[in-house]
Amino acid sequence: MKSPIISLCILTSTLSINCLADVSVIVNPSNNSELSKSAISKIYLGKTKTFPNGDKVLALNLKSSNNVRNNFQQEILGKSTAQVKAYWSKLIFTGKGKPLKELATEEDILAMVASTPNAIGYIDSSKVNDTVKVVK
Repeated sequence: MKSPIISLCILTSTLSINCLADVSVIVNPSNNSELSKSAISKIYLGKTKTFPNGDKVLALNLKSSNNVRNNFQQEILGKSTAQVKAYWSKLIFTGKGKPLKELATEEDILAMVASTPNAIGYIDSSKVNDTVKVVK
């Protein structure tokens, strides 16, 4: 009887650790913009379409089912997945916004940011390498 309970506890702990993974916001190394949490939030909420230095921004999102995306939305945007979805639905419906480009994996985000000077994305901090620059 103890074995299933212990297994469940271990599984729950593992899932909790994965859900709380640190998120890094990344840009191309050539991007010299200083980005605050507020500036990043404005980019991902469609309130601004440029970096502070004036360059056009290409904001990249992970698919909505991704835990890293959920953590990013909580940590940086201060909103739940449902709140972000409702926010963007309203913007799109009223014609005031276009959905952000979505990529399937963190590896796709990493590769796109590394090869695109005006891109910004987010990945699990453990996946950061020297092809990108961490801004948050």
